[in-house]
Amino acid sequence: MNKKIRGYYFITDSGLSRNGTINDVLCALNAGVSIIQYREKNSSTLKMYNEAFELRKLVKDALFIINDRIDICLAVNADGVHLGQDDLPVSITRRIIGKDKIIGVTVHSVEEAIEAEKKGTDYIAVSPIFFTNTKPDAQSPVGLKVLGEVKLAVSVPVVAIGGITLENASAVVRVGADAVCAISAVLKADDVTGEIKKFQQLFKAYK
Repeated sequence: MNKKIRGYYFITDSGLSRNGTINDVLCALNAGVSIIQYREKNSSTLKMYNEAFELRKLVKDALFIINDRIDICLAVNADGVHLGQDDLPVSITRRIIGKDKIIGVTVHSVEEAIEAEKKGTDYIAVSPIFFTNTKPDAQSPVGLKVLGEVKLAVSVPVVAIGGITLENASAVVRVGADAVCAISAVLKADDVTGEIKKFQQLFKAYK
Protein backbone atom coordinates (compact mmCIF):
# COMPACT_ATOMS: atom_id res chain seq x y z
CA MET A 1 0.00 0.00 0.00
CA ASN A 2 2.00 2.96 -1.31
CA LYS A 3 -0.47 5.71 -0.41
CA LYS A 4 -0.75 6.50 3.26
CA ILE A 5 -4.09 6.36 5.10
CA ARG A 6 -3.99 9.51 7.18
CA GLY A 7 -6.39 12.35 7.96
CA TYR A 8 -9.98 12.45 6.78
CA TYR A 9 -11.44 9.23 5.35
CA PHE A 10 -14.23 10.05 2.90
CA ILE A 11 -17.28 7.81 2.44
CA THR A 12 -20.00 8.61 -0.08
CA ASP A 13 -23.66 8.54 0.95
CA SER A 14 -26.26 9.44 -1.68
CA GLY A 15 -28.97 9.60 0.99
CA LEU A 16 -27.21 12.42 2.84
CA SER A 17 -25.65 14.14 -0.15
CA ARG A 18 -26.86 17.64 -1.02
CA ASN A 19 -24.88 18.00 -4.22
CA GLY A 20 -24.61 14.49 -5.63
CA THR A 21 -21.96 11.84 -5.13
CA ILE A 22 -19.70 12.98 -7.98
CA ASN A 23 -19.61 16.55 -6.66
CA ASP A 24 -19.02 15.32 -3.11
CA VAL A 25 -16.02 13.30 -4.25
CA LEU A 26 -14.63 16.29 -6.15
CA CYS A 27 -14.92 18.34 -2.96
CA ALA A 28 -13.10 15.62 -1.02
CA LEU A 29 -10.32 15.49 -3.59
CA ASN A 30 -9.98 19.28 -3.47
CA ALA A 31 -9.56 18.96 0.30
CA GLY A 32 -6.67 16.55 -0.20
CA VAL A 33 -8.14 13.34 1.20
CA SER A 34 -6.01 10.22 1.01
CA ILE A 35 -8.80 7.65 0.71
CA ILE A 36 -12.31 7.62 -0.77
CA GLN A 37 -14.78 4.83 -0.19
CA TYR A 38 -17.72 4.46 -2.55
CA ARG A 39 -20.67 3.15 -0.55
CA GLU A 40 -24.07 2.79 -2.15
CA LYS A 41 -26.60 0.48 -0.55
CA ASN A 42 -29.77 1.24 -2.53
CA SER A 43 -28.77 1.22 -6.20
CA SER A 44 -28.85 -1.45 -8.86
CA THR A 45 -25.61 -3.16 -9.79
CA LEU A 46 -25.58 -1.39 -13.15
CA LYS A 47 -26.03 2.05 -11.59
CA MET A 48 -23.30 1.31 -9.05
CA TYR A 49 -20.95 0.19 -11.80
CA ASN A 50 -21.59 3.29 -13.91
CA GLU A 51 -21.07 5.65 -10.98
CA ALA A 52 -18.01 3.81 -9.70
CA PHE A 53 -16.57 3.83 -13.22
CA GLU A 54 -16.92 7.61 -13.39
CA LEU A 55 -15.42 8.02 -9.93
CA ARG A 56 -12.49 5.78 -10.83
CA LYS A 57 -11.56 8.26 -13.57
CA LEU A 58 -11.59 11.13 -11.07
CA VAL A 59 -9.75 9.52 -8.17
CA LYS A 60 -6.07 9.45 -9.09
CA ASP A 61 -4.11 10.78 -6.11
CA ALA A 62 -6.18 9.07 -3.40
CA LEU A 63 -7.02 5.44 -2.76
CA PHE A 64 -10.36 4.42 -4.28
CA ILE A 65 -12.15 1.74 -2.26
CA ILE A 66 -15.48 0.04 -2.99
CA ASN A 67 -17.69 -0.87 -0.07
CA ASP A 68 -18.74 -4.55 0.08
CA ARG A 69 -18.88 -5.22 -3.66
CA ILE A 70 -15.89 -7.21 -4.82
CA ASP A 71 -17.37 -7.47 -8.32
CA ILE A 72 -17.62 -3.68 -8.69
CA CYS A 73 -14.11 -3.28 -7.32
CA LEU A 74 -12.72 -5.57 -9.99
CA ALA A 75 -14.95 -4.21 -12.75
CA VAL A 76 -13.69 -0.63 -12.36
CA ASN A 77 -10.18 -1.55 -11.22
CA ALA A 78 -10.55 0.19 -7.86
CA ASP A 79 -7.65 0.11 -5.42
CA GLY A 80 -9.49 -2.19 -3.06
CA VAL A 81 -12.62 -3.22 -1.20
CA HIS A 82 -13.97 -2.61 2.29
CA LEU A 83 -15.65 -5.50 4.10
CA GLY A 84 -18.01 -5.79 7.03
CA GLN A 85 -18.17 -8.68 9.47
CA ASP A 86 -20.97 -10.31 7.44
CA ASP A 87 -19.17 -10.09 4.10
CA LEU A 88 -16.83 -12.67 2.57
CA PRO A 89 -13.83 -13.51 4.77
CA VAL A 90 -10.59 -11.66 4.09
CA SER A 91 -8.81 -14.84 2.97
CA ILE A 92 -11.45 -15.60 0.33
CA THR A 93 -11.59 -11.97 -0.78
CA ARG A 94 -7.81 -11.91 -1.17
CA ARG A 95 -7.98 -15.01 -3.36
CA ILE A 96 -10.51 -13.26 -5.61
CA ILE A 97 -9.01 -9.77 -5.88
CA GLY A 98 -5.32 -10.68 -5.76
CA LYS A 99 -2.38 -9.64 -3.64
CA ASP A 100 -2.07 -6.08 -4.96
CA LYS A 101 -5.54 -4.82 -4.02
CA ILE A 102 -6.28 -3.28 -0.62
CA ILE A 103 -8.69 -4.88 1.85
CA GLY A 104 -10.20 -2.91 4.70
CA VAL A 105 -12.37 -4.47 7.40
CA THR A 106 -14.83 -2.95 9.87
CA VAL A 107 -14.44 -4.28 13.41
CA HIS A 108 -16.24 -3.75 16.70
CA SER A 109 -13.73 -5.20 19.15
CA VAL A 110 -10.04 -5.77 19.78
CA GLU A 111 -10.49 -9.48 19.08
CA GLU A 112 -12.02 -8.82 15.65
CA ALA A 113 -9.21 -6.36 14.86
CA ILE A 114 -6.47 -8.84 15.74
CA GLU A 115 -8.19 -11.55 13.70
CA ALA A 116 -8.61 -9.22 10.72
CA GLU A 117 -4.93 -8.30 10.71
CA LYS A 118 -3.96 -11.95 11.08
CA LYS A 119 -6.03 -12.78 7.99
CA GLY A 120 -4.26 -10.11 5.94
CA THR A 121 -6.35 -6.94 6.04
CA ASP A 122 -4.51 -3.75 5.06
CA TYR A 123 -6.38 -1.37 7.35
CA ILE A 124 -9.05 -1.55 10.03
CA ALA A 125 -12.10 0.63 10.62
CA VAL A 126 -13.39 0.68 14.20
CA SER A 127 -17.11 1.42 14.29
CA PRO A 128 -19.17 2.97 15.70
CA ILE A 129 -17.09 5.07 18.05
CA PHE A 130 -20.10 7.12 19.18
CA PHE A 131 -23.83 6.83 18.54
CA THR A 132 -24.73 7.35 14.88
CA ASN A 133 -27.88 7.60 12.78
CA THR A 134 -26.02 7.09 9.51
CA LYS A 135 -26.23 3.29 9.73
CA PRO A 136 -29.56 2.10 11.15
CA ASP A 137 -28.10 -1.37 11.77
CA ALA A 138 -25.02 -0.10 13.59
CA GLN A 139 -24.01 -1.83 16.80
CA SER A 140 -23.70 -0.09 20.16
CA PRO A 141 -20.89 2.49 20.35
CA VAL A 142 -17.52 0.99 21.25
CA GLY A 143 -16.11 4.24 22.60
CA LEU A 144 -12.62 5.70 22.76
CA LYS A 145 -11.32 2.96 25.05
CA VAL A 146 -11.78 0.20 22.48
CA LEU A 147 -10.41 2.45 19.73
CA GLY A 148 -7.23 3.00 21.74
CA GLU A 149 -6.91 -0.69 22.53
CA VAL A 150 -7.27 -1.61 18.86
CA LYS A 151 -4.58 0.90 17.90
CA LEU A 152 -2.19 -0.69 20.37
CA ALA A 153 -3.08 -4.24 19.29
CA VAL A 154 -2.51 -3.95 15.52
CA SER A 155 0.16 -2.59 13.23
CA VAL A 156 -2.06 -1.64 10.27
CA PRO A 157 -3.72 1.80 9.97
CA VAL A 158 -6.82 2.33 12.13
CA VAL A 159 -9.78 4.41 10.96
CA ALA A 160 -12.42 5.71 13.39
CA ILE A 161 -16.00 5.89 12.13
CA GLY A 162 -19.40 6.57 13.67
CA GLY A 163 -20.88 9.61 15.39
CA ILE A 164 -17.74 11.69 14.89
CA THR A 165 -18.04 15.49 14.78
CA LEU A 166 -15.58 18.36 14.95
CA GLU A 167 -16.40 18.62 18.65
CA ASN A 168 -15.27 15.08 19.52
CA ALA A 169 -12.78 14.37 16.71
CA SER A 170 -9.80 15.77 18.63
CA ALA A 171 -10.25 13.10 21.30
CA VAL A 172 -10.47 10.44 18.60
CA VAL A 173 -7.22 11.58 16.98
CA ARG A 174 -5.53 11.89 20.37
CA VAL A 175 -6.35 8.26 21.15
CA GLY A 176 -4.42 7.26 18.04
CA ALA A 177 -6.74 7.01 15.04
CA ASP A 178 -4.80 7.27 11.78
CA ALA A 179 -7.90 8.59 10.04
CA VAL A 180 -11.43 9.68 10.93
CA CYS A 181 -14.70 9.63 9.04
CA ALA A 182 -17.61 11.93 9.83
CA ILE A 183 -20.22 11.33 7.15
CA SER A 184 -23.16 13.42 8.38
CA ALA A 185 -21.02 16.29 9.66
CA VAL A 186 -19.37 16.66 6.26
CA LEU A 187 -22.10 15.88 3.74
CA LYS A 188 -24.64 18.13 5.49
CA ALA A 189 -22.22 21.06 5.60
CA ASP A 190 -22.68 24.08 3.32
CA ASP A 191 -19.00 23.82 2.33
CA VAL A 192 -17.97 20.16 2.05
CA THR A 193 -14.38 20.93 1.10
CA GLY A 194 -14.00 23.43 3.92
CA GLU A 195 -15.47 21.04 6.47
CA ILE A 196 -13.10 18.25 5.47
CA LYS A 197 -10.14 20.63 5.77
CA LYS A 198 -11.16 21.35 9.36
CA PHE A 199 -10.89 17.62 10.14
CA GLN A 200 -7.59 17.39 8.27
CA GLN A 201 -6.23 20.22 10.42
CA LEU A 202 -6.69 18.15 13.58
CA PHE A 203 -3.98 15.74 12.49
CA LYS A 204 -1.27 18.38 12.25
CA ALA A 205 -0.99 18.46 16.02
CA TYR A 206 -0.55 14.66 16.19
CA LYS A 207 2.05 13.73 13.60
